[in-house]
Amino acid sequence: MSTTESGLPIEPVYGPDALDGWPAAQRLGAPGEYPFTRGVYPTMYTGRPWTMRQYAGFGTAAESNRRYHQLVEAGTGGLSVAFDLPTQMGYDSDAPVAAGEVGKVGVAIDSIEDMRVLFDGIPLAEVSTSMTINAPAALLLLLYQLVGREQGVDGDRLTGTIQNDVLKEYIARGTYIYPPAASLRLTSDIFGYCRRELPRWNSISISGYHMAEAGATPVQEVAFTLANAREYVRAALSAGLGVDEFAPRLSFFFVSRTTILEEVAKFRAARRIWARVMRDEFGATNPKSQMLRFHTQTAGVQLTAQQPEVNLVRVAVQALAAVLGGTQSLHTNSYDEAIALPTEKAARLALRTQQVLAYETDVTRTVDPFAGSYAVESLTDELEAATVALMTQVEDMGGAVAAIERGFQKNQIEHSAYDVAKQIDAGERTIVGVNRFLSNDEEPYEPLRVDPAIEQAQAERLARLREERDGDAVARALDALRTAAAGTDNVLVPMREALAARATVGEVCDALREVWGTYEPPTGI
Repeated sequence: MSTTESGLPIEPVYGPDALDGWPAAQRLGAPGEYPFTRGVYPTMYTGRPWTMRQYAGFGTAAESNRRYHQLVEAGTGGLSVAFDLPTQMGYDSDAPVAAGEVGKVGVAIDSIEDMRVLFDGIPLAEVSTSMTINAPAALLLLLYQLVGREQGVDGDRLTGTIQNDVLKEYIARGTYIYPPAASLRLTSDIFGYCRRELPRWNSISISGYHMAEAGATPVQEVAFTLANAREYVRAALSAGLGVDEFAPRLSFFFVSRTTILEEVAKFRAARRIWARVMRDEFGATNPKSQMLRFHTQTAGVQLTAQQPEVNLVRVAVQALAAVLGGTQSLHTNSYDEAIALPTEKAARLALRTQQVLAYETDVTRTVDPFAGSYAVESLTDELEAATVALMTQVEDMGGAVAAIERGFQKNQIEHSAYDVAKQIDAGERTIVGVNRFLSNDEEPYEPLRVDPAIEQAQAERLARLREERDGDAVARALDALRTAAAGTDNVLVPMREALAARATVGEVCDALREVWGTYEPPTGI
């Protein structure tokens, strides 16, 4: 018998007996109503399609700004910012640890001056912006708010999302800075700040994507993501926030693989589980607090450097799965991303893939077309049961943070990744162009290259900034930030003032490092 990516059985034929006695009204509900199995909005895409985002950012802020203008002109409705590793880790471009990494996997942002250049000419009142940033998420959000003010756009008109999901960094990516308790404190402060200052902003995007890219199965992806979400909700409640004050702005981020049926079932099961957790466990009464709204990115880990044009097909299939699963926004990977940063042409083709799905197919004409499918409803129930069982394991350990400290999630994901690698090597899992259907006459590909001179240019910008700014004002602002971090005041207010005084990202993160320390992973995990 065949199995799904999660190891669940998938039958060769499903019939009426698969749903015999199945309580359709209870398990499905109506679109836009509890338990949101059929989608979080009544009309879904019949009114308008999902938000089409393209993840972009490389080199300098000026280079990334040019790419953003190209994407907006090509019809994208939302920008998604990639930051380089030094920015993700809270280091300035001239820090010794940043050597060789400036501008490589995203854009380098060192201060408000870089943020001004990044969004120069981009109408922030009209564009929704998602920022893939975690440990320093508060800083990049505040820089965005400050640039919005300079454009004359108040905080209540800014829309977008910061990822701000540091728990998954301890599990799958490693771009953490502070220990878990301090990270959760910062997350709660962001929730409170956004409620007052940026009411339309999604203050967190709780991410399973990176766990999936590291090798998590669909069940692991959803279970560990929702377990992390529980921790964030608990942290916010402990900080004195009411559940219906912050929960409507929670959002999620998942992968979409080529296995369409399981992916559709995964998204439907995730909505159902989260609605139940928020209503029954946390007492959320606002329907918006019970909705699992999510962004999807197609699966980068499934793209291949061999025969890269085949990735166009993979991305189209993955995007279709996300749409049929009811995503609220979507990023489609470029076909060349397994080789290098995407070229302008490849990024445009990725966006065109979404536009073809939205405007040339009929998938936007009816809500949840798989509802009642013998196969998909059976898979949804099975995925839900397996996910809940794994979430219970995490709870039994004391919750997501306690499980992270034991290395549980990381260990589970690494075992899954190893199993897949063995299957590929043994030829048990077909990867077109890699272990079957090989080609000896592939065309040469010229990747996008980042100019190594960027690092020196950023260092020179930082030197000028430090020379021209009011150093005493920066020092006072950083002292105020340290005081807030050592106490209980919301740290985002003094952080904003420090950034407005032209403190750098690295200086602000260093001030918090002095108070909160840095996270050291347990040895032997």
